[in-house]
Amino acid sequence: MSNIYESAEATLGFISSPCLTKVELRVACRGISDRDALSKPDPCVVLKMQSHGQWFEVDRTEVIRSSSGPVFSKIFLVDYYFEEVQRLRFELHDISSGNNGLRDADFLGAMECTLGQIVSQRKLTKALLKQGNTAGKSSITVTAEELSGNDDYVELSFSARKLDDKDFFSKSDPFLEIFRINDDGTESLVHRTETVMNNLSPVWKSFKVSLNTLCSGDHDRELKCTVWDWDSNGKHDFIGEFQTTFKEMRAEQEGKQIQWECINPKYQMKKKNYRNSGVVILNHCKIIKMYSFLDYIMGGCQIQFTVAIDFTASNGDPRNSCSLHYIHPYQPNEYLKALVAVGEICQDYDSDKMFPAFGFGALIPPDFKVSHDFAVNFDEDNPECAGIQGVVEAYQNCLPKIQLYGPTNIAPIIQKVASSASEEMHTKEAMEYFILLILTDGVITDMADTREAIVHASHLPMSVIIVGVGNADFTDMQILDGDDGILRSPKGEPVLRDIVQFVPFKDFKHASPAALAKSVLAEVPNQVVDYYNAKGIKPKCMSDYESTRTFSP
Repeated sequence: MSNIYESAEATLGFISSPCLTKVELRVACRGISDRDALSKPDPCVVLKMQSHGQWFEVDRTEVIRSSSGPVFSKIFLVDYYFEEVQRLRFELHDISSGNNGLRDADFLGAMECTLGQIVSQRKLTKALLKQGNTAGKSSITVTAEELSGNDDYVELSFSARKLDDKDFFSKSDPFLEIFRINDDGTESLVHRTETVMNNLSPVWKSFKVSLNTLCSGDHDRELKCTVWDWDSNGKHDFIGEFQTTFKEMRAEQEGKQIQWECINPKYQMKKKNYRNSGVVILNHCKIIKMYSFLDYIMGGCQIQFTVAIDFTASNGDPRNSCSLHYIHPYQPNEYLKALVAVGEICQDYDSDKMFPAFGFGALIPPDFKVSHDFAVNFDEDNPECAGIQGVVEAYQNCLPKIQLYGPTNIAPIIQKVASSASEEMHTKEAMEYFILLILTDGVITDMADTREAIVHASHLPMSVIIVGVGNADFTDMQILDGDDGILRSPKGEPVLRDIVQFVPFKDFKHASPAALAKSVLAEVPNQVVDYYNAKGIKPKCMSDYESTRTFSP
């Protein structure tokens, strides 16, 4: 099966969001026990995916005969979504000779993980667990590789010489259009240059275009280029045209002079001595590598996840069952639901699984002064908690020790995380990207300072996710999410890039936790890519980080 969903789609009823990318998974096993003294096992790996608590087979490898250390040639192609927890199970079976079915096969072990874990580590090796979850000597290694697309860009620069003059009282005002010829013969406009006024030898500005847009990644695809004389009434005069390919353009990188005669077919037919209507010259052709989210993750970039929790009085007394902070013995409150839903995704991309957790808007011991950035574990020197469960426990232990107060100020916590992100920025390496999750029950009271803090943070490797808890009117909070316009500081400075995502929890009250996580995290991969690509920061080399990076189990 070429796609992980093909065999499961009908059963699971997936309604897939646009796929972030496709990942190839390669599988190998080691140390498989011999079936008996006379023969080695005939291994096969079955890939399953979990949905609604059940496992469904989506693909399997070939059977390799008589091998205790198989390296399978079959490649699993997986649709990858950053904003979802995609649980995978790899089952190893010994298929008896002459029978490729699993009914009579011997189960040799299984390994469960998330796709995020494989992607973040690039190569994941774990023990195969037998019945009863006992580990034997056998292990499985899964290697991830992003399916390379056509995400690179090309920078092009054109000029022309001796173009036909189409104007009576002045010279032509030329501009150039480039079209891609599609498989069905239709044309798609790729780029239109600016108009250079009153000039028969124009030099047009350089421009960037993705290879996917330019030629659908096919370097031999025909491109049609047309030169026009601009007229203010929109009835531009045709000067001439020529055909080329990106393969031909690429030769400019080898030092060759690339130019084309600009031909007007009518003149060519009518005029005996017609040569051309000018010459178009390619001055510059440079391929710009555009790195993807997975390039950075596989290059060792860690997602540093920080949580900030609203402890203002408007949440209600935590001892009261009506409080948003009430700890029900069987049902997690909205703060915990949002924390776990988002944190469960992010933890796969953080090797040490240690997460700073802060609170704001409470009177805290010992002197009970209001704080807007206190450590939930009350250890200001080390606010990190062990895993998402550690954050949950610190939050629950913190509630009886503080007094809910106010106001709802979030600028201090944004500034605190921005300080760490600023240190990372100065390394000029793609090693740490910061995500701040703010959980709040009301509209913030320091909007001006918050806008200032967000504009500053937009220059840093950092994203901010705000989840509105409870039933307050969060309309005013939408201003922080730049989807509807450009957020500006009180002084008028615009954000460099959109880094804030705001979501009211009540919109997801009756949906699964995965739906909330999907909504708030969907923009993160593009935010990561936009930051590092804009800075010209390449992913760290695999060999560099593999020798220095250790992973917690």
